[in-house]
Amino acid sequence: MFEWAWPWLFALLPLPWIVARLAAPATESGAALRLPHVGVFDAQGDSHAATARTSRRVWPWIVWALVVAAVARPQWTGEPLDLPRSGREMLLAVDVSGSMKTEDMTLGQRGASRFEAMQVVLGDFIARRLGDRVGLILFGTRAYLLTPLTFDLKTVRTQLEESAIGLAGSDTAIGDALGLAVKRLRDRPEAQRVVVLLTDGVNTAGELDPRKAAELAQTEKVRVYTIGFGAERMRVNDMFGTHTVNPSADLDVALMTEIADKTGGRFFRARDTAELAGIYREIDRLEPAADQAERYRPVKELFHLPLSLALLVALAAALVAQWPGRLAGSTA
Repeated sequence: MFEWAWPWLFALLPLPWIVARLAAPATESGAALRLPHVGVFDAQGDSHAATARTSRRVWPWIVWALVVAAVARPQWTGEPLDLPRSGREMLLAVDVSGSMKTEDMTLGQRGASRFEAMQVVLGDFIARRLGDRVGLILFGTRAYLLTPLTFDLKTVRTQLEESAIGLAGSDTAIGDALGLAVKRLRDRPEAQRVVVLLTDGVNTAGELDPRKAAELAQTEKVRVYTIGFGAERMRVNDMFGTHTVNPSADLDVALMTEIADKTGGRFFRARDTAELAGIYREIDRLEPAADQAERYRPVKELFHLPLSLALLVALAAALVAQWPGRLAGSTA
């Protein structure tokens, strides 16, 4: 949006006329107003008197108006933008192993896999972390950083929505995921290093033992919140009929609790989508996001445009004032 920073300065436009009126009694009758820089516009002979008079009366006023416009500071102001305040440095480590396809969750009125439920609930959690740098680690047989730490929460959420089960392999490398998170956070401000690790199983792959990774996190002062995800009762059909099983029988609750306790975090157990959503709200409380982001409007100064135009007009006026005299001299 175009605007003037100091529009009240346009009140200076009639200043030369006012000065001339105040000085009129001290001047000869019929004397014309002369601005300090008008001399460059004076005629050099009676042969181009009409052009000189036009230059003396019109060009100085144009130049003066452009100078006043420049002093009034024309600006182009952009749309308001959020400037995040310093918050947490938070890495979300998400299990995408084969077991996450287990359909023991519900979304609305329909059944859903653990992975689908996690995407929805974690996506809402990400959207609330205004002012934090958030990154995303996916782990299965391997662990890799999908999204580096960033204030761009929309990108993190999009990357989560576009991820898929088995993308990092079908096994579960909890130790590698935690070790990678610690490595990425060790250079961040000490009090702001946070990892939220979600899994539905037990460590079955990777090169780094989860307990060793927890020790590294403790040394680097990284708080780790662990979430064990998965229902404890699920009805299945097989050749013997319908019966109830525990689809989370392999979940290593003891390990997840040990990791959280050792690093100053907490272990949470989510048996359904509602519990998972409640856990992320509790993490919001324990690790509050930064205050509401400050807002600012980017401003581009444009004063150089009228100022440059004023210079060009002054030069053009000088040339116009001189040209008739040169033409008369060449034809004499």
